[in-house]
Amino acid sequence: MTAPRVPGQRAIIDRRELAERIAALADEKGGEARPQVVEALRGALDRARAELARRLAEKPSAGHDCAAGHAFLIDQLLRVIHDYVTGYVYPAANRTSGERLAILAVGGYGRAEMAPHSDVDIAFITPTRRAPWCEQVIEAMLYLLWDLGLKVGHSSRTVSDTMRHAREDLTIRTALLEGRLVWGDGALYEELRERFWKEVAKGSERDFLTRKLAERSQRHKRMGDSRYVVEPNVKDGKGGLRDLQTLYWIGKYMHRVETASQLVDVGLFTRSEYRSFRRAEGFLLAVRCHMHVITGRAEDRLTFDLQREVAAAMNFAERPGKSAVERFMQYYFMQAKRVGTLTGIFLAHIDDEFARTTTRSGFFAGWTQRPRKLKGYMVEGGRIRAPGDDWFADDPVRLIEIFQLAEAEGLEIHPQTLRQIDRDAKHIDGSVRSDTRANALFLDLLAGRNDPETALRWMNEAGVFGRFVPDFGRVNAQMQFDMYHHYTVDEHTIRAIGLLSQIERGLLENDHPRATREIHKVGSRRALYVAVLLHDIAKGRGGDHSVLGAEVAQNLCPRMGLDERETDLVAWLVLHHLLMSSTAQKRDLTDPKTIEDFVGEVRNLDRLRNLAILTAVDIRAVGPGVWNSWKGQLLGELYDASAERLRLGHKEKGRKQRVGVKKDAVRALLGDRATLVDEVGAKLGDAYWIAEPEDIIARNLVQYAEARAIEDRLSIHCEVDEERGATLVSVIAPDHPGLFYRMAGGIHLSGANIIDARIHTAASGYAIDNFLVQDQHGGPFREDGQIARLKKGIRDALAGTGSLVPKLAARPLAHSRAKAFHVAPRVDFDNSASNRFTVIEVTARDRPALLNRLAHALYEANLIVQSAHITAYGESAADTFYVTDLIGSKVTAPERLAEIEARLLEAASDRRQEQLEKS
Repeated sequence: MTAPRVPGQRAIIDRRELAERIAALADEKGGEARPQVVEALRGALDRARAELARRLAEKPSAGHDCAAGHAFLIDQLLRVIHDYVTGYVYPAANRTSGERLAILAVGGYGRAEMAPHSDVDIAFITPTRRAPWCEQVIEAMLYLLWDLGLKVGHSSRTVSDTMRHAREDLTIRTALLEGRLVWGDGALYEELRERFWKEVAKGSERDFLTRKLAERSQRHKRMGDSRYVVEPNVKDGKGGLRDLQTLYWIGKYMHRVETASQLVDVGLFTRSEYRSFRRAEGFLLAVRCHMHVITGRAEDRLTFDLQREVAAAMNFAERPGKSAVERFMQYYFMQAKRVGTLTGIFLAHIDDEFARTTTRSGFFAGWTQRPRKLKGYMVEGGRIRAPGDDWFADDPVRLIEIFQLAEAEGLEIHPQTLRQIDRDAKHIDGSVRSDTRANALFLDLLAGRNDPETALRWMNEAGVFGRFVPDFGRVNAQMQFDMYHHYTVDEHTIRAIGLLSQIERGLLENDHPRATREIHKVGSRRALYVAVLLHDIAKGRGGDHSVLGAEVAQNLCPRMGLDERETDLVAWLVLHHLLMSSTAQKRDLTDPKTIEDFVGEVRNLDRLRNLAILTAVDIRAVGPGVWNSWKGQLLGELYDASAERLRLGHKEKGRKQRVGVKKDAVRALLGDRATLVDEVGAKLGDAYWIAEPEDIIARNLVQYAEARAIEDRLSIHCEVDEERGATLVSVIAPDHPGLFYRMAGGIHLSGANIIDARIHTAASGYAIDNFLVQDQHGGPFREDGQIARLKKGIRDALAGTGSLVPKLAARPLAHSRAKAFHVAPRVDFDNSASNRFTVIEVTARDRPALLNRLAHALYEANLIVQSAHITAYGESAADTFYVTDLIGSKVTAPERLAEIEARLLEAASDRRQEQLEKS
C-alpha cells in the first residue's frame, strides 16, 4: 500500500532541508547534539501542524487532504529520525543479515488517515529476535518520538512472531491489514506481506468477518447503539469512521483490495455508492480534524460545546428556524445515515457471497429452498426482492408496497433490491404522493401489526420515507440542540411508533399497564399511529411546532385516507401533545382547578386515552432513562382523576366529603393507630388532607406523634417509595420564615435532586413538609450512607451551620455540559390555574442550588410557598411554585408581580451564578 499524494508537500515539511540541518548539528556537536536535534524536529512538527491547520481553515471540508497531510508529516519525521539514529547515534558500517529493520505504518496511520493528534501506530519488523543493533535503533527512535510529544503505539517483532500473533489476535491482524512501509528494508516488508496473505488471511475470511461484526456490535452498544445520539463519537460511534473502516477491512481481507475504490471493481459497491462512501468519509475526517485542532488533543466525541465551534469552523450559517449548529448536525447525521445504508448493502452482499460459496453437506446436500412469489415479488430465504431492474421505475407505488409487505410478512429486503430502491426513490413525485393505493399501503405499514418500527427505519434509510412524506423529510436527521433529547427528530419519531406498537402487542405491560389496557379502547388506532408520526413533524420551522404540526395534520391526514373525525383528532393530539406531560409535571394534581382546566381542554374519554398513550411513548422515546416510575405515577394520577371527571360529568364529592373519605382511608391504613387521625389530624387543615395521598398522610401522622412524644423539635424521616421511584423525605420542624429554602439547600448539598415538594403548617405551629428526591441518575436514595448524608444536610442547613450559598454554588452540577447552552431565564405568573394560589413558573438553565436560590427569592419577596414541582429538561429546569402572600391571598397587583419577577430573574441568571462561584 502506498500513501496518497499530498499537494504542496514541501510547504508542510521539507525532509531534505530538515535532514541536512540535523546532519550539520550532528557533525558539529557529535554525541551532544540530541537536544538541538529534538528542537529542530519539534520546530518542523509545529510549523507543519500550523500549515495543515491553515489549509483546513481555508478548505474546512477537505478531510482527506488534512488526514493524508498529517500522515505524510509523520512519514517524513520517521524517515529523518531513522536516518539520524542509524547514521549518527548507532552507525553500523557493515550490517549483518540480521541487522535489518523495516518501519511499518499500521492502523489508521497505515491507511494515511490521521487527525492532528491521532496516535502514531508503528510496527518495527526485524529478521531475527534479540538483534542488539535493531533494539538500540528502535529504542532511540521511540525516545525521540516521545520527546516530540507524540503518542506512539508500537510493536517490535520478527516476521514469524508477527504471523503467530496475527493468527491469535484480531486487533493485530486488522492493523497489519493496513500495514504500509514507511522506511527501511523493503525485502523484509514484502516477506511479511506475502506470508500474511498466505499464512494468516487465506481460509480465515469467514472467521474474520464474524469476529469483526461482533466487535462492531459491541462497540455500538458501548456508544449508545444508535447513529442518532446527540453527542456522537465521530470515530467509534454508530455511523462513524470506524464503521466505514470496517467495510474496507472486510472487503480488503476477502478480496485483497489495496484501496477503497477497488471495492467497486469487486462488485461490493456501485460507483455511486463509492462516491457516497468517499463523501461521508471525507466529511467525518474533516469533523474529526477540526475537533483535534480546536481542543489541541485527540478528541473524538462531538460534545455540545464542540458542535458550535466545529459548525463555525466549517462555515455553516444560520437559516430561518435553524441555527448553524443544528444545520451542521443535521448534515452530520445525514452522513452517518448514509454510512448505515452503505453498511447494510455491503454486508448483505458479503453474506450473499458466502452463501454462494458454501457447500451443503449431509442430509441437505444438493437441496435449495424454492423461491415463492408474493404479489409479483420473489421471496427466498426470508428476503423479498424485486423481480426485475425496472420494477420500481415501471410503478413507483411499489416503493411503498415492498416495505408494507416486508412488515406484514416479517421479511427482510434483499440487498440488491435495496440498491434499486435507493436508486429509484427519485421516482416518488406528487402523483405517487397523491395516489390512493400508495397512501393506503403507507397507512397499513405505519399501523402494522408486527414490527412497523423496523420497516419504517429501512424506509427512512433508503430515502423513501422523506420523499413520500416531505414534511418528515424536513426533520430527517434533524437534531434538537439540547441535553434533553437523545436522538434526532426522525429517529425519535420512529422509536415512538415502535413503542406504540409494543404497547399494543402487550410487550410493555409492566411499565405501561394503563396504556396497554386503554389502547384497545381507542376509537381509531390508525389515527393514533398517525398522531405519533406527526407530533414533532414541524420542528425546526421557526414557530410553535405544535401549532404548525396541527396544520400539517389537517393537510396530510385526508391524503392518507383518514376521515374528517380522525383528522380532527390527529390535529388536536398534535396541537396538545405536550399538554398532559406539562400538566402532570408542573401543576399540583391535588388542586381541583388543575383537573378542571385539563378536562376542559380534553373534553372526552377518547381524546384522553389517545393523549395519555401518545404522551407515554413521546417521553419514553426521548432517550434511555427519561421515562421513570415517578413520571408514570404523575400521568396515572392525572389520567384517573380526569377519567373520573369525564365519566361523571362533575366532581364525585365536595370538599368535606373528599376529606372525610380520605380520613377513613387513612384510618384503615393505620389500623390500631387509627386514633391518630383525630388526635393529630385535627391540627391539619383541609388543604393538607386534599393535597397529600393517603399513604403519605399515614406516615406523617405516625412521625408527628412520635416526634412530639419525645419532644423532638426536628424530625426527619426518609423512606424509599418504590411506586413513585423516589425517596420520600418528611421533615417536621417548628415553622419559621425561610424554612423551605434552607431545607431545599440542605437536600441539594447531600447530592439529591428534589422532584416534588409540599409545604404545610399545623395549628400547633409545626411545619410538615414532604419532599420526593432522587439521585443524579433518576433513582431513589437507598444506601444507609446516602440517607445519613441526606439527614445531616437538612439538619446542618436548618441549624445554620456554615453558609449555604457558597457551598451550593461550589457543588458541581451533574450535567456540567449545560454550560454549553444559553437558556434565557423566564418567569410566568398564572392566577387562573388555581382557585387559592398564584402559580409561578420559572424556566432557567439548570445549575447548582437553583431551587434554593429561587425559594430564597420568594422568601425575600414575602411569599409563602405551598407546593413546588420541579421538572428537568436536560440543561434547563422548569420550577413551579404555588404561593400566597403573608395573609394567604393570591398576588395580583401588577407592581407586586413585577417586583417578584425581578427577584426571580436575578436569582435564576447566569450572572448571579458566576458571582456566587467567585465568592
